[in-house]
Amino acid sequence: MGAEEAVINATRNFIANNSTEIKEETPFAGPVMVILAVMMVMLVVVTVSGNALVIFAFKVDKSLRRQSNYFFLNLAISDFLVGAFCIPLYIPYILSGRWKLGRGLCKLWLVMDYLLCTASVFNIVLISYDRFLSVTQAMSYRAKQRMTKQAIGKMIAVWVLAFLLYGPAILFWDQVSGRSCVPLDECFAEFYYTWYFLLSASTLEFFSPFVSVAFFNLSIYLNIRRRRLSGAQPKAAREVTSPAESVRLSSQFYRHSLLFTSKKASSAPAANDEEDKGSLDSQMSSPPVSRVGSCGGAHRSRLSRDKKVAKSLAVIVCVFAVCWAPYTLLMIIRAACKGDCVEHHWYEVSFWLLWLNSAINPFLYPVCHSSFRRAFTRILCPRWRKSSRHHVEPP
Repeated sequence: MGAEEAVINATRNFIANNSTEIKEETPFAGPVMVILAVMMVMLVVVTVSGNALVIFAFKVDKSLRRQSNYFFLNLAISDFLVGAFCIPLYIPYILSGRWKLGRGLCKLWLVMDYLLCTASVFNIVLISYDRFLSVTQAMSYRAKQRMTKQAIGKMIAVWVLAFLLYGPAILFWDQVSGRSCVPLDECFAEFYYTWYFLLSASTLEFFSPFVSVAFFNLSIYLNIRRRRLSGAQPKAAREVTSPAESVRLSSQFYRHSLLFTSKKASSAPAANDEEDKGSLDSQMSSPPVSRVGSCGGAHRSRLSRDKKVAKSLAVIVCVFAVCWAPYTLLMIIRAACKGDCVEHHWYEVSFWLLWLNSAINPFLYPVCHSSFRRAFTRILCPRWRKSSRHHVEPP
């Protein structure tokens, strides 16, 4: 009996120790863990598939290959890599509470995560600036739409600047300081509690970009409002309808008409002279309305297009602010108080908002841009496109 009791006690101790380790390794209960796992996997699927659709649309649809759309492609690439690399590696870490993939992969994951999220922000700034130029400098902007080399240079600059902001600090912080403050079973950056570094980096990563995109959006709004209230016509229309231009056109028309009537007078009765003169006077008094009307229509069309640009940019900026502001503020507060004044679950929620932004961005393209909407329709509904062609009513 003594031996049996010893075996039973040893079994109980083994189960108790293992259950304690399981509880430490799994911070969530069984049903909660299943729900979280399903939600995370769904987020990965949506992020990867949505951004892959944008990249594929850009590849197959040549009409999208304009300078402005290259910046949307760059944003889609960064968001795609967030869903394909960053989130999948984080799922077992958050569910188990332990990082089991080693220090080398931890640093690689941190570099990629900070790089991709920062590149996403910088791409939004670049898109906002591009939209700003399309409204305020329309003529020169349209002339540069086919200059893809300049667009590719800006795309590369986004990735370089995004890496320089956090990459060297993640890779060499422990070597410069001479020690590491990260436990072996956890994975976070060495500057996790260094508030002055986080404040400086956040100024470049969130506050400055947010102020920039807000400025661009406000400038676009004021430009459109000023044009709508003034009702001014385009420069071409003003030149055509100016008094000097009208006098010049009238004098030319008068000279050609006199030549025509002098030839006609030699063979026509004198009674027709008054009729010809009356018709000539009526033609001289009528302004060239066709060109004025066409210029006015072009002005209204451009104003309508710029309004759509402003609305789409406003939506992207608002989503960016909602997804990034909580994380940035909580990160600085947590670092300043050494993690004692912010509950960890609130930080996790704000952290996932960043990745949620990468899943939302692909759905903003078809909503805000007709060119992407048409490209997505061609890819996702090819049969509908063919049937719509066959069912066109004959003229």
